[in-house]
Amino acid sequence: MRTRPLKVALLGCGVVGSEVARIMTTHADDLAARIGAPVELAGVAVRRPSKVRAGIDPALITTDATALVKRGDIDVVVEVIGGIEPARSLITTAFEHGASVVSANKALLAQDGAALHAAADDHGADLYYEAAVAGAIPLIRPLRESLAGDKVNRVLGIVNGTTNFILDKMDSTGAGYQEALDEATALGYAEADPTADVEGFDAAAKAAILAGIAFHTRVRLDDVYREGMIEVTAADFASAKAMGCTIKLLAICERAADGGSVTARVHPAMIPLTHPLASVRGAYNAVFVESDAAGQLMFYGPGAGGAPTASAVLGDLVAVCRNKLSGATGPGDSAYTQLPVSPMGEVVTRYHISLDVADKPGVLAQVATVFAEHGVSIDTVRQQGRLDGGGDASLVVVTHRASDASLTGTVEALRNLDTVRGVASIMRVEGE
Repeated sequence: MRTRPLKVALLGCGVVGSEVARIMTTHADDLAARIGAPVELAGVAVRRPSKVRAGIDPALITTDATALVKRGDIDVVVEVIGGIEPARSLITTAFEHGASVVSANKALLAQDGAALHAAADDHGADLYYEAAVAGAIPLIRPLRESLAGDKVNRVLGIVNGTTNFILDKMDSTGAGYQEALDEATALGYAEADPTADVEGFDAAAKAAILAGIAFHTRVRLDDVYREGMIEVTAADFASAKAMGCTIKLLAICERAADGGSVTARVHPAMIPLTHPLASVRGAYNAVFVESDAAGQLMFYGPGAGGAPTASAVLGDLVAVCRNKLSGATGPGDSAYTQLPVSPMGEVVTRYHISLDVADKPGVLAQVATVFAEHGVSIDTVRQQGRLDGGGDASLVVVTHRASDASLTGTVEALRNLDTVRGVASIMRVEGE
């Protein structure tokens, strides 16, 4: 074993960073044995140096992250501060000064992954980011390496633990959205401001990363269609149960049937209870991958939290350190196909539409005509009169597969019917 240690700079020492530092210290001998050389925490960049950080030598703490990554003796920079800046500048500076990088920064990678990969290649460095998607679940490396000889056609996943906890609570207890969110907040699953989770921004960033790796093409955050889950109601779950389904916030990345384009989207969807993703409970994540040769694969585990995310960071750290010792680099940017990203209007799936309509003869015929005029075929219809005596009824339509553009046109026309009081909800049906 080489005696000179590999030096690691840690950017950020919050929930994840502190766990990375702890594991590096408590498992130092095991890490050295796995890598073939000891690893040494050479510096920790933080915003608040006065905060007590158990187990970390105060002499390692600095507020000058730029000076730390410029030192020249740093072998690997671990970036867990998040956000776009200063993370982007610090990572590129690290490459320029001979260091490889391990990052958990999904937002930055979704926005500027191509430029960061190019910078790493220019300086003969590694850029690893297993922790950026689905926490502790090994997912990036299997897609980038284990399935490199296969053709991935679809990636369908639950990639946000907060939203899965909320939706699972609504499903299992009948709670409303706000009640389930309040419980998630009390248990520490949801942030004080949960917008990034419940509006789908977090999942969209992860979808961009997954699509880019799975399909070897450039997919940016702006390419991902996004809908949040704040409008999902108890009535939607009741309808889902009537269909033998549940509701999940899904990240869906697909290759077109002709192989000429890809799509990436995040939105709530009904999935059959028989699908493996339907049984993913609580704050867990799971990703379902469909490929030509391997068939169907599912990756499951805790998708967030200090220790699980740190586990993924340390896995990358071991791989990058091994590469340093061998004088090589791992797999770089695999975006070599440059497939176009199709707009959401071209996505084809099934739909569940709930309408509030006048409870009188001829309404169903009018609604069916609108669907037919827009080329959307109806699979089933369920009509139920209201019990409040208001003269209205609930009409639930489930379609066959149709394009999103056709469905949008259908809904706009339905809203213009005098007999349609309102469109209560629209939910896509996936995973069949």
